[in-house]
Amino acid sequence: MKIHHLYDRLLLPFRQRRMLRFMRTFNFSAETKILDIGGTPYNWLLVNCPAQITLLNIKIPNPLPELPANISYIQGDGTDLHFHENTFDIVFSNSVIEHLFNFENQEKFAAEALRVGRQVWIQTPARTFFFEPHFLTPFFHYLPKELQTKLARNFTVWGWITRPSDSYAINMVREINLLAFSEFQKLFPDCFIQKEMFLGMTKAFIATRK
Repeated sequence: MKIHHLYDRLLLPFRQRRMLRFMRTFNFSAETKILDIGGTPYNWLLVNCPAQITLLNIKIPNPLPELPANISYIQGDGTDLHFHENTFDIVFSNSVIEHLFNFENQEKFAAEALRVGRQVWIQTPARTFFFEPHFLTPFFHYLPKELQTKLARNFTVWGWITRPSDSYAINMVREINLLAFSEFQKLFPDCFIQKEMFLGMTKAFIATRK
């Protein structure tokens, strides 16, 4: 089983609830323009959203999958968007901003999202939640980065399933920079920060600007 299939199965209930919350938050029409930074069609196929949805990724699938008429792909970098201010009605991103290696890149990403979108919906896993969602291993993200690089390949569920090379595992550890509430709030100062809860604990943060 490919790792993304496992992620899809594990996270499906959370993503369904999250997308329904997104749909209740904003008003949509066939003319609404949404930019999904780092997204795939997966989330949008969970809901009936009539908007024009643009999926922006550094790499795009080749060949492209068959897509609904209102969904399209473009190539781009979320930290340097080549769009004018307020080009999109909504900028959306789900579990992407934590993949940018460091807080400086996350600041660029947030600033670009706020610049090109009149409204935003940006989600990220909470660093304070006990379960690390990328390595599928409890408490792994509380370890020092140096120790994580030594353990990621052979001592995490992600490593057992994917069997990555040493260099890939090291890069994966370096890539993930989970955020605390205060850091996420600093990135999106004019947004309302929602807390996504699970078992009485904060599982994720969502920044919304309406």
